[in-house]
Amino acid sequence: MDLGTLTERLRLLISRHVGDDVELLALALLEEGHAGLTFGFSIRLSDGTVTPFVLKLAPFGVKRQGNTDVYRQAPLLRALHAAGLPAPNVPWASADESDLGTPFIVMERLPGRTFIIWEPHASFDLAEDRVAALWTQAAAALARLHAFDWRGSLRDWEQPRPLAAELAYWAPILAKAPEDHWLQQGRALADALAARIPNGGPIGIVHGDYQPGNLLFDDGRLTGIIDWELASIGAQALDLGWLAMMADPHCWDTGWQPHVGIERDALITLYEEARGARVAAIDWFQALACYRMGAIACLNVRLHRTGRRIDPLWDRFAPSITTLFSRGRDLAGR
Repeated sequence: MDLGTLTERLRLLISRHVGDDVELLALALLEEGHAGLTFGFSIRLSDGTVTPFVLKLAPFGVKRQGNTDVYRQAPLLRALHAAGLPAPNVPWASADESDLGTPFIVMERLPGRTFIIWEPHASFDLAEDRVAALWTQAAAALARLHAFDWRGSLRDWEQPRPLAAELAYWAPILAKAPEDHWLQQGRALADALAARIPNGGPIGIVHGDYQPGNLLFDDGRLTGIIDWELASIGAQALDLGWLAMMADPHCWDTGWQPHVGIERDALITLYEEARGARVAAIDWFQALACYRMGAIACLNVRLHRTGRRIDPLWDRFAPSITTLFSRGRDLAGR
């Protein structure tokens, strides 16, 4: 669908919900964050009020499952927003194709900008204490998210996925590795993880990619958690392990170091204090995060090199694949 057709169909959708006197402004693809079919737009009411929104479309002609099932985010985000958590509300959404030609959700656009830990926007103050404050807020917000009682409003949203199934899910993705030594290193880490699967700990909402690049900050204050495509019900230590991996300099090549400002162990402690409980087997969960990230990177490097999805970022990321698998082996053996 071309942008003009999408604009007209979106205008008709909004007019039906808001009224004919509404004006649709500046529909455009959002590029930041490699977010896929995600668009920004605003609406202007007859009194001059302008409100910004984000439109996320399911890919056209693709089976609706997992991260391509865009509509499944609607009940999740609505429940989290209603509970006062920093998730965008969803005023309009549809699981069918009658309105926009594919399933979609329209979210309110929260203020702020994401903190891309390897290449932050120039608007961020990169003084160590300022960066540390962003990560501190990230840990506290994650504890709040994990305290959400999903068994109430989201009891039937999704069934929890066992850790063994979570580990097995990434094997075929790793198999796409374009270099044999990455494949062998990843499989060695998978074997180490499989030998010591923990009991899982608390079960609940899992964001799936929780890190400052999926958090909005406005003048240093956390204002939103975005990009919920990988959300699930499962072992919540998956999120903390992912956040710890992002903050751990030992996971990353020397030319691809994140801006953190706080020690990995201190970050874990902040989460545990906010949650009111110690997290068991955190090294295993971070090792799993290293495996997941390495497998994802292997796939994306392959897609880039074969020309199926050009993104030069993955050429720069590639040296960290070996580092991730190596750090994961160290952690899995603890």
